[in-house]
Amino acid sequence: MTLRTIVTLPEPILRRKAKPVTKFDKNLQTLIDDMIETMRDAPGVGLAAPQVNVPEQLIVVEYSEEDEDEGIEGAEKITPAPKKLFVMINPEIVKASDEMVMGVEGCLSIPGLVGEVERHQALQLKGLNRHGKPMKLKVDGWLARIFQHEIDHVNGVLFTDRAKRVWKPEPDEEEDRV
Repeated sequence: MTLRTIVTLPEPILRRKAKPVTKFDKNLQTLIDDMIETMRDAPGVGLAAPQVNVPEQLIVVEYSEEDEDEGIEGAEKITPAPKKLFVMINPEIVKASDEMVMGVEGCLSIPGLVGEVERHQALQLKGLNRHGKPMKLKVDGWLARIFQHEIDHVNGVLFTDRAKRVWKPEPDEEEDRV
């Protein structure tokens, strides 16, 4: 596995719609493994192929319920919650909740900035797994936010395009980077 370079603005690939994945070969498996390692090393909770300069509709997401509990006073961590790893190829939002929630996001491709972004609370998704088999997911909360952020990336949309407000965080302000 190899760490890939995460491209940042103004790199043009971040503004282009990525192509659907059609070949499920060894090169794709290597790309997926590299993206997972790169996301973890960054560290981030999600990464889209365009962020590593590959114009394909592929996202990886790693999430734990514990990520949502961080910062909640009195939330005890008895045992760390296991992280769930998602690989989704040609991801599509099939259905989105009417309920919208505001949250703060950052991005590995836009270092040094965060913004308030309104996202759907819950989603139904479909796509393909790393072996080309159909998959469906129902997600909500922070996980739904991560998926929306990453799916935006494969469509050439950045969180700053959707943000109500963008700012440079203070050194003590935690930055969630997806």
